[in-house]
Amino acid sequence: MRPQDFIELEEKYGAHNYHPLDVVLTRGEGVWVYDVEGVRYLDCLSGYSALNQGHVHPRILEALQAQAARLTLTSRAFRNDQLPLFYQELSALTGYDMSLPMNSGAEAVESALKLARKWAVQVKGVPRDQAEVITFAGNFHGRTITAISFSSEPLYRDDFGPFTPGFVTLPYGDDEAIARAITPSTAAVLIEPIQGESGVRVPPDGYLKRVRQLCTENNVLMIADEIQTGLGRTGRLFACDHEGVRPDIVVIGKALSGGFYPVSAILADEPLLGLFQPGEHGSTFGGNPLAAAIARTALKVLVEENMIENAAEMGEYLLEQLAEIPSPHVKEVRGRGLLAGVELKPEAGGARRFCEALQSRGILAKETHQHVIRFAPPLVIDRSTLDWALPHIREVLNMP
Repeated sequence: MRPQDFIELEEKYGAHNYHPLDVVLTRGEGVWVYDVEGVRYLDCLSGYSALNQGHVHPRILEALQAQAARLTLTSRAFRNDQLPLFYQELSALTGYDMSLPMNSGAEAVESALKLARKWAVQVKGVPRDQAEVITFAGNFHGRTITAISFSSEPLYRDDFGPFTPGFVTLPYGDDEAIARAITPSTAAVLIEPIQGESGVRVPPDGYLKRVRQLCTENNVLMIADEIQTGLGRTGRLFACDHEGVRPDIVVIGKALSGGFYPVSAILADEPLLGLFQPGEHGSTFGGNPLAAAIARTALKVLVEENMIENAAEMGEYLLEQLAEIPSPHVKEVRGRGLLAGVELKPEAGGARRFCEALQSRGILAKETHQHVIRFAPPLVIDRSTLDWALPHIREVLNMP
């Protein structure tokens, strides 16, 4: 079948809830993907950071195949021999006492919000149904009804109401706004240490430390959504680590499985996660042995193959090179580690045409919020591959 045949089938039989580039991929290896005609592309999106370890990492593939041949699902009605080891290894790596595994990132966000609300009632003493959570304009925490209830993006909200109450949305990067908004009913502050979907928006230096300070002083939980920024993407295990900040709850997903399977989790210490009682929260697939086996290996690969350190080194080089590109279209380059955003001026005509031009040169990137090109290759990328890509990026950013 021709690429156009696949595209026509997708357009005819699939819901039109995405606007993908018209490339039909069939195979991936490391930082490279191949379309159905054998054309090779450099993946500079990494499945929105789900592929930090690269495409089809052989060790993770082996773990998947071995576990799939033994036992894939028990439900949490029974125990299995992979989940306890996953708990132990995740705790040893992150320093948190406990974890709660789910499937998608959105489910993990919902789990964190439920935990924060329960803590507010049972520990802080907030009356039932009155707990509030502070969120931020430009956030992206998923597409559930609750997640879009505190989104500031009309496209995510229009026609999907009524919305879940209990959320206050503030400007991102303004710590004084948080100080003014906290009340006795405030349960938590839910924040992305870098807003990826909003255009790789990096907060001012010291902002996360101030958020942590305000939460501590006011007996409020700090919840960090590290689904996209965590597990090495920014050159540290978590993006919060750059400021030495330890949130009360960390939400992770995406790269937790190396792109093989939906696995997510929330991390917290025992006084928090110990609040959940049997029957209060759960998931048929959450914590299944296949997911646990895959995640255990995905974490080992990340650490043992020095991917986090490579993200720091290659990310610094990538950001330096992008910032030095003389282009009449570029307004700003920002990011941390291997998460870079190139914001274009409004008169540039939108980021989509630049992404299509990059595709024609063998590089796959994706626009976000119309005027930003996001570059986030797998953490296994090397200097020679970046040096191959950068001249193409320079040419595209200087096209008419």
